[in-house]
Amino acid sequence: MLESSRCCHLAEARTNIVPGEGDPNTRIMFIGEGPGKNEDLQGRPFVGQAGQLLEQLLGEIGLSRNQVYIANVLKCRPPNNRDPLPQEVEACWPWLRQQIEIIDPVLIVLLGRFAMERFLPGMKISNVRGKVLRRSIPEVGVKVFMPTYHPAAALYHREWTNPLREDFQKIPRILDLLESGGQDNSIDGGAEWDTLEIGNNKKNPEQGRLL
Repeated sequence: MLESSRCCHLAEARTNIVPGEGDPNTRIMFIGEGPGKNEDLQGRPFVGQAGQLLEQLLGEIGLSRNQVYIANVLKCRPPNNRDPLPQEVEACWPWLRQQIEIIDPVLIVLLGRFAMERFLPGMKISNVRGKVLRRSIPEVGVKVFMPTYHPAAALYHREWTNPLREDFQKIPRILDLLESGGQDNSIDGGAEWDTLEIGNNKKNPEQGRLL
């Protein structure tokens, strides 16, 4: 059980493990960085000011946090909220992978650069935020992702709030297109579906690409 796991040294200082929460049958999964102080105390993801902003953004597109699934790449709080270390992200990966396999979301929204780096390494979030990317992930399979800013970062950098909101506003349309099979590679960069190749132009199933 994850609740009793001590898979890395972060377990030594945690108050609670923060596995994630929400609807296991949802179409959409949000993945953030890791628990902060409030999350560590309550054992729940996104319960501080960043969580309030997340709930507000969800409400603006007709969703509540109970209708989605929210998790993090780390399940325990790093000391002093420092950045996750690569070995910590790797230690938590089996649990996150199982969550993705069980939930099998239509769309995964990556909140912040550390979540993005886990699934879309080498990307720059300011370049790809709000874009829809399909990528084959080892041990998981082909998934569709949309990176965007972390709500906590938007609270610190207020100029990121409107871009974050704009990205959230795309979510209903993205879900509809994915479920209808109606994504159109002819849509230009001003629409929800971009046609930008990532990396080289070779058609490699392991290569991430924008739909």
